[in-house]
Amino acid sequence: MKFAWIHAEKAWQPVTALCKALQVSPSGYYAWRGRGPSNRQLEDARLSVEIAAVFKKSRGTYGSPRIHAELREGGVDGQTRRIGRKRVERLMKASSLTARLPKRFRRTTDSSHNLPVAENTLDRSFTAEFPDRAWVSDISYVWTAEGWLYLAVVIDVFSRRVVGWAADGHMRTGLALDALARALGHRQPGDGSLHHSDRGSQYAARDYQKALEQAGLTCSMSRKGNCWDNAVAESFFGTLKNELIHRHRWMSRAEARWAIGDYIDGWYNPHRKHSQNGYLSPVDFERRHRQEAWSAA
Repeated sequence: MKFAWIHAEKAWQPVTALCKALQVSPSGYYAWRGRGPSNRQLEDARLSVEIAAVFKKSRGTYGSPRIHAELREGGVDGQTRRIGRKRVERLMKASSLTARLPKRFRRTTDSSHNLPVAENTLDRSFTAEFPDRAWVSDISYVWTAEGWLYLAVVIDVFSRRVVGWAADGHMRTGLALDALARALGHRQPGDGSLHHSDRGSQYAARDYQKALEQAGLTCSMSRKGNCWDNAVAESFFGTLKNELIHRHRWMSRAEARWAIGDYIDGWYNPHRKHSQNGYLSPVDFERRHRQEAWSAA
């Protein structure tokens, strides 16, 4: 396998350098080349290069299911091929390409208050037939050398797209309102569409409830102490922390805010494949929905 990879890469790098990187001898490579690689070995070598390119493009976050989906769609060269998932797993293991596993994280919102709370109308119905019929919201946090940065998001259940987000050095109601305002600035949920959150004081606050009422959104809240009632938001934060937050250290809140914006708007929404969407990104999933709607009209 190593010799086949060297053979595929030797047009771009010296054989001696490739052999040194893989801890094999040049004489061993040339002896192997004299026997001639099989077609399967050559294809494995070419496929390994594609897998490495997709892994790099994903910022080192994709495991075999998403890389397999990317390659089936055309990979890095646009050529769709029949490739088995087990083969992708084997080649990733041989190349030591491993996505990091999610870490647990603590809750930030404060549900110890005397404000009115809403019923759990969403009731863990984490699918929607159309965009903007159900949104979920939550707040999490990021440590920087300057102090904590808090992140509020609004996510569309239909596509898992982050339709609004805001980040600041506080976690007051204004932070959640900024994320909601951003969502409402470019999305138009219909009257009666759901807005689900936990029971945090930020979401139970009078100003936030007034904003939901003005937008025609029906408020839904998780049951007390039940994080699974807001699993879509929890899942997003787990992905964000696994793929970005736990991999970096930031000197300032501004630096972390820029990185989060780049991740959400530059990677997660337009490109990151989501298993709930049949391994389409949120943007591509919504685009396909619009195309199907136009075709049926």
